Amino acid sequence: MTVAAYDAYADWYEDYVTDTSADYMSRVRQRLGELLGTGPGRCLDVCCGTGVHAAELRRLGWAPVGVDLSTGQLRHARGRLPVSVADAAALPVADAAMPAAVCVLAHTDVPDYAAVVAEVARVLSPGGRFVHLGVHPCFVGAFADRSDPARILIDGGYAERERSFRAWAPHGVRARVGAWHVPLADLLNAVTEAGLTVTRVVESGSGPVPDVFGLAAVKPA
Repeated sequence: MTVAAYDAYADWYEDYVTDTSADYMSRVRQRLGELLGTGPGRCLDVCCGTGVHAAELRRLGWAPVGVDLSTGQLRHARGRLPVSVADAAALPVADAAMPAAVCVLAHTDVPDYAAVVAEVARVLSPGGRFVHLGVHPCFVGAFADRSDPARILIDGGYAERERSFRAWAPHGVRARVGAWHVPLADLLNAVTEAGLTVTRVVESGSGPVPDVFGLAAVKPA
């Protein structure tokens, strides 16, 4: 069952993404622009949260619309883009209605990301673009100790897919809202099994070990 875990932390998270982690978010938005490319047309921001990426989507020429389950986060998002309260695994969007969709830093916030990607594929028009950007499945998670950015320690928890609140940074996002881990193979298989074709993959990080993983995919025409 999908839960609105961010409701209790919506105000804290708004400060976090606009101030505390501003440099990280700037790097994420740079990758977003590289993978998505320019509009025009509507772009569905899946799990839009506080709508912090709406300005970048507009800069690229898209008309962003957002969906999220957290009414607390949508209080902040409404000033940035049109939004709807919805479960990402049951999008309130007609078939083949969207020329583009993005899901940014949210795949660990849902219990079944494959179901979300399948919904994205349903609502994309033929030739439509999908961009996934998130924490790197191999190097960020409850299984990864990143206290030394030059040497990430991975434990056996990489194989665990259950929600976890375990985190090397005890005062960060995951210690508050938890995360569902999606191993790299599961993530890539979710995209291809939804009928989308992967066209580009990127990794990036502020140090030698990447902390962001992204991909672009298209729905066959």
